[in-house]
Amino acid sequence: MTNKTTRILFQGDSITDAGRSRDANLAPNAGLGGGYPNLIAAQLLNRSPAHGYQIINRGTGGNRVVDLYARWKIDALNLNPDLISILIGVNDTWHEFGGRNGVEVDRYRTVYRMLLEWTRKALPATRLLICEPFVLPVGAVGREWLPEIAERRAVCAELAKAFDAPLVSFQKLFDEAVKEAPETYWLSDGVHPTLAGHMRMADYWLRSVPGLA
Repeated sequence: MTNKTTRILFQGDSITDAGRSRDANLAPNAGLGGGYPNLIAAQLLNRSPAHGYQIINRGTGGNRVVDLYARWKIDALNLNPDLISILIGVNDTWHEFGGRNGVEVDRYRTVYRMLLEWTRKALPATRLLICEPFVLPVGAVGREWLPEIAERRAVCAELAKAFDAPLVSFQKLFDEAVKEAPETYWLSDGVHPTLAGHMRMADYWLRSVPGLA
């Protein structure tokens, strides 16, 4: 038995958002949406009821890394989490192809690093977890996206190493998943996971994060 409370914060764009509640006063473990954060929370809470897990989802649909940085204080630092899981980057590409409002890879790297440095300074004890952005070439995703998304994954790997943070390789996960079922079985439009896709993410995330009860 333990009284330890582990507060886990999920941050990112619509993949993380997945219809989560916008009620800022909502208690942890509620209003987590229908995606991988909710599925992870369900597994952690079920298998370790004495641990005191508090799961919070602040993913926001449409976010690029610059949008995440703009709300980082209120939606991350002020929540004082023990672990922050970050998945950001696909909109930095999508918004460029869709409306010429993306974030270049070099600027993505710079802003992402600033965000992580800010976190380490403000919350030195908080663990960081970096998740790769991912796509499959179907639906909204053209093959012209793939080289740029690969560059963003390389940035994530670079930052994970620099900040001694685990890297969750979601692209590898879905590249393997398409050997079992078509792309749209996992990602409905090449970006947003289906229920099966979110479940695969949840299981993989849990296997990728050390030290969870």
